[in-house]
Amino acid sequence: MIKIGIIGCGYWGPNLIRNLFEIKDVDVVYCCDLMESRLQPIKDRYPSISIKKDYKDVLTDSNIDAVVIATPADTHYKIAKEFLLKGKHVFVEKPLTFEVSQAEELVDISKSADKILMVGHTFEYNPAVIKAKEYIDNGELGKVYYITSRRVNLGIVRRDINALWNLAPHDISILIYLIGAIPEVVRAWGSAFIQNDIEDVVFLYLHFPGNIAAHIQVSWLDPNKIRETVIVGSKKMIVYDDIDNDGKIKIYDKGIDKIENNNFQSPVYADYQLRLRTGDLLIPKIDSYEPLKKECQHFIDCISNNKKPLTDGENGLRVVRVLDAAQRSLKNNGAIVYTN
Repeated sequence: MIKIGIIGCGYWGPNLIRNLFEIKDVDVVYCCDLMESRLQPIKDRYPSISIKKDYKDVLTDSNIDAVVIATPADTHYKIAKEFLLKGKHVFVEKPLTFEVSQAEELVDISKSADKILMVGHTFEYNPAVIKAKEYIDNGELGKVYYITSRRVNLGIVRRDINALWNLAPHDISILIYLIGAIPEVVRAWGSAFIQNDIEDVVFLYLHFPGNIAAHIQVSWLDPNKIRETVIVGSKKMIVYDDIDNDGKIKIYDKGIDKIENNNFQSPVYADYQLRLRTGDLLIPKIDSYEPLKKECQHFIDCISNNKKPLTDGENGLRVVRVLDAAQRSLKNNGAIVYTN
């Protein structure tokens, strides 16, 4: 039985508690939060869980094997470091940290302690994202030209971090997962309308190896809830709409073919022609399961079997590197920032 403490019971914490509580051979021993109003509903629903305001009570319990951290992002580094140094396995919600050096330190500590460090990049466990990667990897799309991603909604407006750090970690992790590389160049622009110096909308341009371009738009100040990624390849194109339950993945057999012209020496013809191609639309069947449940189960499996997580500390570090580069570009009017 793996004994777990959960630190942070705000917006996302209850979802983690629910999924971990349902996993066989997991004992959720503690739930911690500074706000009593968050703890009592947890106790009412899960009477066996011990509720605490101070996570130090979990830190000093030698029976605890692992912790799940879902606190405000600026506390991730401090809390994760304390538990790793106490020899606990650690799961941290995104982003792993606010600084590259902090993320590097957590990765080093986890390796030295031989403990699991895993980051909550939930979309890498999403069946639709996994299916899109399968189509990319098997060559169905041909060469990937570019990817665009929009993650916008009206609310929740954060006071501690901007839309870049709050929303873009999802899209950055998806892009790195799909392409299998981190971007070489990052540029970012944004605007703060509601609160000073906290951008409500951010636009990112990323250039990946292989001349793959990507664009991300994130905002909590938009009238529509959109969670859409478009992947354009030389052969086919994919639209991934996370809100569309009937067709999360649509594969378009569309493109522009470059046809070589054997009569290019003639003044009437160019050496090639561009031909628009429109074929079938395929909506494949996608496995139906909750990505968060799969993510939580993966964390437990990695602890039980001493396996490396899909979204390990190195994975979290890569995303923080891109976020850091984007933040520096954002504060310098879209200046080019290199990630290496």
